[in-house]
Amino acid sequence: MDTGALYRALTYLALKRQIQLHDAAALAHLLSTSTFRIQSEADRVRVWVDDQEVTEAIRTPEVSGAVSQVASHEAVREQMVRLQRSLAQKGDFVVEGRDIGTVVFPDADLKIYLVATIEERARRRLKELKAKGHLVSLKKVEEDIKLRDKMDSERKTGPLRKAEDAIVVDTTRMTIEEQVNQIVELFKKKVL
Repeated sequence: MDTGALYRALTYLALKRQIQLHDAAALAHLLSTSTFRIQSEADRVRVWVDDQEVTEAIRTPEVSGAVSQVASHEAVREQMVRLQRSLAQKGDFVVEGRDIGTVVFPDADLKIYLVATIEERARRRLKELKAKGHLVSLKKVEEDIKLRDKMDSERKTGPLRKAEDAIVVDTTRMTIEEQVNQIVELFKKKVL
């Protein structure tokens, strides 16, 4: 479950409805009156808000630039945690997000804290953006990532930080397949 996609979906909806991103009450109301759905597939995660698929729309630079502000509001985070827990109760999940091991599921069986250099993260994000037709510079993507990390690390509620019992996996020089294999092996050792 890509929990960041839920925050992105809320951000997309707020931008579409021209809701002020500093208005925590309006954003919380929007969250409480909308229906969010995530469907994981072999090669991607699909996202719906109400009955509209927003999978591609939530990955635009506009949404990326605004999601940290939306996610910084305590009222939004509290509701989002309840939503994430509710969605996860429907089965066994691998849950991904910036506060999963510390806030949403502090008692998870296994916590992985993925890291990579800013340069590698920016290179990956730029490749993703270019594939979708967005033209931005590598420097701009790096600046955006640094700013988002700073905002998410400094927010009052659910800040980005490593859970004390999380295992750090540096993915800088790993393919996605290598990352998955390492996490599966860690799961086998820890849980099975």
